[in-house]
Amino acid sequence: MKINTKTLAGTAILAALVVVFDYTIKYSNLKIPFPLNPDLKFDLTGIPIVLSLLLFGFIPGIFTSIIAFVAILARSGVILGSSMKGLAEFSTILGMAIGLKLFKRFRIVSSSILGVVSRVLIMICVNFALIYAGIIPISASYANIPLIYALLLGFFNAIQGMIGIVGGYFIYAAIKRRAPSLIKKEIDSETTPE
Repeated sequence: MKINTKTLAGTAILAALVVVFDYTIKYSNLKIPFPLNPDLKFDLTGIPIVLSLLLFGFIPGIFTSIIAFVAILARSGVILGSSMKGLAEFSTILGMAIGLKLFKRFRIVSSSILGVVSRVLIMICVNFALIYAGIIPISASYANIPLIYALLLGFFNAIQGMIGIVGGYFIYAAIKRRAPSLIKKEIDSETTPE
């Protein structure tokens, strides 16, 4: 894959935006805790990652996800948490990329659904693998009911995935209207509003 200067510069800007979002939200205490499990928190770092996928393609989206992992690792020093966040954002754009590739009609809806489903399934599987390996401790209240824990993780990841996807598509639509020269190719000419 040949990467041009516009793609490289745009990806670098969006990767920097991931770092800015992560540090700003963390140090201003604007992260919103998930009401059912306050250890899980919502943030906006998925938006520039999804936007990177939509504007420049899958490889720039992967790069932006890696930058999210590196930024969180540099800030926190916790490799498990930063790798889980990087994996969650990567799994979102993986599902979206598959949806954009497979479907010719209703690409926005199908890629959004596949992005959320991919994130939920991958994160539930990874969390359970780490729990049963003894790497992640499970709360005593969920230890005897793994189905409830899986539903809780799935619900959180579905909401967090939709925050990134909806925010990314919203900004993509605004860029398409105001600066169409930045768009590499049209995502969905039939369903994207003009």
